Formats: sequence, structure tokens, C-alpha cells
Amino acid sequence: MKVLVIGAGNMGLAYAKALVKSEFLSSHNLMISDTDAQKTEELKKVSRFDVFTNLEDCLPVADIIFIAVKPYHSEDLFKEIKHLMTKDQLVISIMAGVTIQSMKDGLGITKVVRAMPNLPAQVGKGLTSFTASDEVSRLELSTVENLLNTTGKSVRLDTENDIDASTGISGSGPAYVFYFMQSMMDAAKKMGFSEHDSKVLVSQTFEGAVELFNKSDLSPQSWMNRVASKGGTTRAALDSMEDNNVKQLIEEAAYAAFDRAVELGK
Repeated sequence: MKVLVIGAGNMGLAYAKALVKSEFLSSHNLMISDTDAQKTEELKKVSRFDVFTNLEDCLPVADIIFIAVKPYHSEDLFKEIKHLMTKDQLVISIMAGVTIQSMKDGLGITKVVRAMPNLPAQVGKGLTSFTASDEVSRLELSTVENLLNTTGKSVRLDTENDIDASTGISGSGPAYVFYFMQSMMDAAKKMGFSEHDSKVLVSQTFEGAVELFNKSDLSPQSWMNRVASKGGTTRAALDSMEDNNVKQLIEEAAYAAFDRAVELGK
């Protein structure tokens, strides 16, 4: 099995590096292509995979093709490579908002997987949601899942609407966490802590809370109830968030990302 990654940006490289370290591919079965000649020359010096600038030299021999370019480049890319595609090739797209049907039409193929990864894929802690066209077999879906799992975990969803919804939760979600972390760090610095101590206080608090959550069956609400005693400091903070409708604002932010993903698909 030969895999080609088109696009050596953050996510494309994250998948290429994870795939080449996995048990599924040897170094010569993983190819990556990018139009930036300087970037490809740098990759050739340090990579464990084959690097190309010309898609004609690599795409025809690929069994599975990851498309990791910006969505607004998709139409031009489809026009460039359609004549190189074959009906047996399987495409995995991580382009936000680009529909399965538009890829089928644009590439002249039927086997398409639409995936939505998130940024922690770069450190092997990503979450990738995906759905597939009906023409993708069960065996191929299993292969796709194994490949996606090299960057963390994956979850198969039923519809493209579910992919758009997952964009509002996991796809864009790391930014919400960073927003909350930044706000807590800013508060810590106003209280007199240094930049370094503020970062340690906040990052370790987040890491510890996630670890507690992952290693138990308790819901976030249950953990809040355990931490927040009546009349205590945590209850004062939670009451302030409730009074300021923070929960509702977070939900509205997630839906804003969801709605934008749907809009991009049109």
C-alpha cells in the first residue's frame, strides 16, 4: 500500500510524520507533495519519506491519497489531478467544508473519505472524525481508521452534517481551550504571578483535570460538584460563570463554528 499526502502544511506534515512512524507503512511507501520548492527541498534533507513537487511523479502510483490543502485551493487542485486519478484510488480529505460529492465530481472518482482532524494531531493526541462515501468498503474503512489513528483517535460518523457538527466541537475545540487558558493566565498575572508561573499554574491544572476526567466514569458536572463546596471559593467562581451565562456563550461559539462549516460546504 502506497500513501500520498498532498500538502506539507501543519496537518499534512502531522499525518506524514505519524504515518511513517507507524507499523502500517515503510518509509518508501509514504510520499508527500507540495508546490513550495523550498519546503520540499528542506523535507528531502530531513524526512523519512519520499518528497515530490510534481504530482505526476507520485499520484499515479498511490493507493490512498490524503488531500491536506486549504479548501480554497481545492478546485484548482482537482482540475490539475483529475486526469491522473483512477477509479481504484481512495481519497481522504481533511479540507474543511469540501463535500464528498464535490470531490467525486471534481476528481471523477467514487471512493472518498471526508475527515476533520484537530491540531493536537501534531503531538499524537488528535481527534479525527470521518465519514465515507458508500463505495468505500468495510476493509478500506478499517484501513482508513488505522491510518487516522496514527495521530491519536478517530470516530466514524454517519453523515457529513455530523462532520460539520464535529468541526464546532473537536475541530475548532482546541482554540476554545486555549482561549480559556489565556484568560486564566491573564487573571493569574493580574494577581501578581510571573508569566512562567502563570503558565505552569494553568497548564498543570488543565492537564490534571483532563486526566481525572479520562480515568473515571464521572461527568464534568459530577466533578464540579465534588470540587465546589457550598460557600467555598470554587462555588464563588462557578456562580460567577453562571451569572454571566458563560455556558450559553460557549455553546453559541460551538454553533457558530458549526454554522460556518455548513456555509463553507455550500
